Order: sequence, then C-alpha cells, then structure tokens
Amino acid sequence: MDLRRLLHPRTIAVVGATDRYGSYAGQTLLNLKAFGYPGAVWGVNPGRSEAHGVQCFPSLSDLPSPPDAVVVAIPAAAVPPVIEEAGALGCGGAVVYGAGFGEIAAGAAVERELREAARRHGLPVCGPNGNGIVALHERAALWGDALPPVQPGRVALVSQSGNLAVNALATRRGLRLHTVVSCGNAVALEPADWLAALAEEDGVGSIALYLEADGDGERLCEALARCAEKGVGVAVLKVGASELGAAAAAAHTGAVAGDQRVFRALVEEAGAAWAADAHELLELAKALAVPASRTDGEGPAVLTCSGGDSSLAADEAERLALRLPALSEATVRRLRGLVPASATVGNPLDYTAVIWGQAETLRDIVSVIAEDPAIDRVLVLYDQPAEIDGAAQDSWTSVREGILAGARESPSPVIVASTLPELLDDDAAGRFIEAGVPAVAGLRTGLGCALALQRPAGDPARLRQIAVARAGRSVGANGWLAEHEAKDLLRSGGVSVVEGRLAPGEEEAVAILTEIGEPVALKLSGPSVRHKSELGAVVMDLRRERDVRAAYRRVAEIDGNASVLVERMAPPGAELIVAARADAVVPALVVGLGGIWIEALDDVAIVPLPARPERVERALRSLWGSAVLTGARGRAPLDVPAAARLAARTGELLLEHGLTLIELNPVFVYEHGALAVDALAAGTRG
Repeated sequence: MDLRRLLHPRTIAVVGATDRYGSYAGQTLLNLKAFGYPGAVWGVNPGRSEAHGVQCFPSLSDLPSPPDAVVVAIPAAAVPPVIEEAGALGCGGAVVYGAGFGEIAAGAAVERELREAARRHGLPVCGPNGNGIVALHERAALWGDALPPVQPGRVALVSQSGNLAVNALATRRGLRLHTVVSCGNAVALEPADWLAALAEEDGVGSIALYLEADGDGERLCEALARCAEKGVGVAVLKVGASELGAAAAAAHTGAVAGDQRVFRALVEEAGAAWAADAHELLELAKALAVPASRTDGEGPAVLTCSGGDSSLAADEAERLALRLPALSEATVRRLRGLVPASATVGNPLDYTAVIWGQAETLRDIVSVIAEDPAIDRVLVLYDQPAEIDGAAQDSWTSVREGILAGARESPSPVIVASTLPELLDDDAAGRFIEAGVPAVAGLRTGLGCALALQRPAGDPARLRQIAVARAGRSVGANGWLAEHEAKDLLRSGGVSVVEGRLAPGEEEAVAILTEIGEPVALKLSGPSVRHKSELGAVVMDLRRERDVRAAYRRVAEIDGNASVLVERMAPPGAELIVAARADAVVPALVVGLGGIWIEALDDVAIVPLPARPERVERALRSLWGSAVLTGARGRAPLDVPAAARLAARTGELLLEHGLTLIELNPVFVYEHGALAVDALAAGTRG
C-alpha cells in the first residue's frame, strides 16, 4: 500500500467531529490548530454544522473531495462502514482510534470487517486501538490525546504501545521526532510496513520500533533491507516471548533458542540495535539518527572529570563486553601535557575537575584522544543540572563548547552522555545533536549506544535472502521423522552422520555388529521416540553378540511400532548442538556447546537462514565457550571449519525439504572433521 498521502496529508477529515471536552475527535481538531496544520480540515458528523470552528458535513461522500487522511473517532461497531466508504471514494488512508476491536473477544468480528474493507480497497489504515500519527514536519497531528507542538527532528517511532508513543512525544532529553506512528492492533498495516515507508522519508535518520508480536518475517526482512539501503538506523524493543512451535518445544532447541532469541538474531543480522527497555529504545534511536555516527575500530575512549564515574564506566563496559582500548604511549605523553598531575591518564580518562570550564583544554583533550589509532569513538560524560544561571551556567557552557570544538577537530566521532538520565538538559542535548554529536541520557545507556554504533550496517541482499527463505512457509510441525529417516536425509544430503542401519531382528542386529565393528549402540527409532534415554530406549557400548541380542529384546519391547537402529559408536569429541528451525519469525540455525548440559550452559549463537559456512564459523567462534573448539590449556584446536560446514548444510537441508526442525545433539568435533551422532527432525519431507 502507498502510505504517502497518509504521511503527507493535504486534506484531513475527522469523522465524529465534536467540540466535546475530552473526546478524541475534538482533541484532534485542537491539535491540528495548535500545530498550525496548513491544509484543509473537514469535520464529518451528520448532527453538527461545525466543531471547534471546523465545518462539518453529513458523510465522507459529502466532502468537497476525497481527503488524504480520514480520522475515525466513533464507536467500534460503526467503523467498518466508514472504512468501506473511504476506500470506495479513493481516500488516502485512515486512522482509527477506538478500542473494542480484536483486543477483546467481543470485538473480533468488527475487527475482521474493518480489515476486509481496508484490504478490499487497498486502503492504508493505522490502528485500530492506537493513538494515531503525528507527522511533525507536516504539522499534521492525527492524534487523539492532547499534544503541545514539539520541535521536529530525525527520529521516527513506530509503536504498538500507545502509551510509549505518548511518552516519547513528551520527553525532553534532546529527542527530536520526525514522525510518530501508534499502530495499535495493526489490522491492515504491520509495523514492518510503516518501517519500510518511513525508511523512504526525507529527513529520517533512524526509526525506533516497539513490537508486541513477531509479525510477518518476510515483510520485516524487506523493511530492514530498505533501511539498510537508505542508511537509516533501526532500534528495536520487542516485549513478550511468544509460544514456541510444537517442534522446538519438544526438543532442546526450544529451551535454548526460543522465538524471542531468533527475533533478536534477525534484528542484529540487520545491523539494528536491540533495546532492553523503552528508555534505551529512544536513546539508541536518538544516537543512530545522527549522520555518520557509525565507524569501525577497536572501541571507544571514555572521558570524565570524576574518578568515580571513571570506575563505573570501566565496570559497565566490562559488563557489556565493550572493549575500552589502551591508549598509545604517544597519546599518553600528549595528554600528560594537558591534564593536571593528579589526573589518571588511561581509558577511561579522569581529567579531574581542576580544569573544569577550560574550553580550550577540553577541546585539545578530546581531539588528542580521538587521534589515537586504537580509538574509534570518544564518549564524554557531561551533566548539566536544570535551572542553572550566572557563573555556573557560564562554566557549563564552556564545557559544552569545549566538547563541541573537540568534536569538530576530531577524526573520530564524539558522543556525550550524562551520568544520570535526568542530567541531560534538553536544550544542551539539542545543541549537541545539531552539531552531529549524539547526546544520550545515562552512563549505562551511553555505553550501550557506543556499542550499538560499532555494529556494521545490514546487508540488503542478505536480508532479502532471509526473506525468500521465510516466504510461503507455514509455522508449526507436520509430524516427526523417525531417527533413521532423519539420518538418511542428512547422509544423502552430504552431512557426516555416524554409521549405522536398521535391524529388523536379532540376527540382523548381530550381523551389523560384525559388519561395522564394535562397539555399537542400539536404540529405538520411530516418530514417537524422541527422548530415548528417559524411555530406556538406548543401550550403549555393546561389544559382544550376546549383549546385542539381550539389548535388542529389551529395547524392542518398549514400543512395538518403532524400529531398532544399530550404530557404530563414535569416538568422543567436543560436543555441539546444531539445530535448524523454521517455526520462528524467520528460519534460523542454532549452534552451541551441546550434550546433556546444553540447557544449563545456554551458550548458543543463532544465525538466520540461509547461512554460508563462513557466517556459521563466525557464530561458533563467538560462543563464550569457544576455547573448547579453538584450543585451550595446551589442547590442539579442533576443526571448526568442518563443524561450520556441517551446520550450514543442515540449514540448507531444512529449507530444501520444507522441514520445521532438524536438531543434531550431539555433534562431535575432532581435530579433523565433525560427525553428527543423534538427530531429530520434524515436518513433511519435500
């Protein structure tokens, strides 16, 4: 759908127009007046001739022309006919405020009618059960709550929470918004559709995205690809972990790589920032909106006038795994000529309060550190209390101007952060941002933003490959494969799997022992047999004929509908879990330290599919326990590339055969090669 008329309306109609105090329709009319909206505004109310000085008409059909934006502020039951009329007239789009739709059982039918009417006419609809749209550069406040005019900027916000959008419009920490969309139930347009549309808007530097559901993974990938192409930063806050698919819930994969973690993996693959809370979401978006704020390098340097803040910054950087590189000897020598003898020269740098207010000295300190080849960004801690004046104000102004002067001379980007969120003055933050210096509220959040700004931008082509992998796939398992079927599929697809085959009876089991050599493992294999150890359906380390016969009889009695699989036992190696799943927002590959401790260790990396072996190898090396693979305490390094090739091929087989889940646990990794020992698979083989 084309959202341009809704985002840039030249005419607006308010259905349900009234001057009743506290009404959404009446407040919308007042907001448009307060913002100085320059276009035509019409009211629609058959019982009124005017509302708040705006002329009213009986219906949309009676208006002078089809409006670009229709604000619908009437009870839920009456909304679908209005959407039908707006679509038939060729209006540009609609904003539906009211509650009483799909968020309650009684409103489901009305929401369905609304959706069908919008889709029938291709009419963009924002809502229902949302607060609307504020396009600040257009001075178009299609908004049902009281809203004072605010200064426009480069940050867009798409939120499924109306309250978060209201609070963002009220914040005063240097946040300058471009467009705010409170999409509510999102019945006709997903948040991803708004994300894609806003990426095309002039002046948008970043988009903050607050989500309550996964949505359509294919559309989300395409929207993220557009943002990457346009150089638009994205910050995401997603609440709630959705229920795991049936396949994942029945395997280890569901416990260690739930839907929320797969969603985060997609966000990070796109080069977007993952927020922990609403405050961090808005601060990340604010930092990402500043042009040219990304750079490559080893890590940031932190500057402060306080030893306590220096220690806090160091501790917090370690918690975030944010490297603070050591300053070079040349940089240290130059700094010693600038800071007092009592200063601690290092990273973080405590330049002390002795030189507080000395703008030129602070300028030189910033620029000297920024020239250090190991430093990719300079983070300066800057607090400004509210309502200061006189000499104190002059002092703080000097510090601010010193930082700005240093930023102008700096070869590396500069970012400022207050130690406490409330100590970021709105006007000062705005001054920094206008000068190209992100201003962040809070020390912890500032370091988090510095880390997010290190992340490379997403690859649009890669994101579109992920979208293709997601396209047309249904969610949920279509039945389990027996273990021998899963292993046959893997083996024929080029995945190294432990040697073995089915034994219809005792004699065949003994023959397999003779053929492949001892020791062997004997196990049940059937669609209903997944947790074999708990069932007693696996017997290990069998070396003699009589032991194989006894084990066969015991295991076969457990489930007469299952087959018996005899396999050569693999020599032990480092254990990994390798799993591919297709029941989350996008298909994804899960790799991590495996075996019986997988859920306790919780050390996994997730890569959206498709994934080349090189990408999987990077994921393996990112594990906290990667030293197990790469060599530790004098041990030889293992064949990580072989493990990566095995995992990547497993992901390819999931996509090729239309499966929901393939889980290999464990995979043994050796000095040369890797081998899948146990396998689960769910879905309908293609």
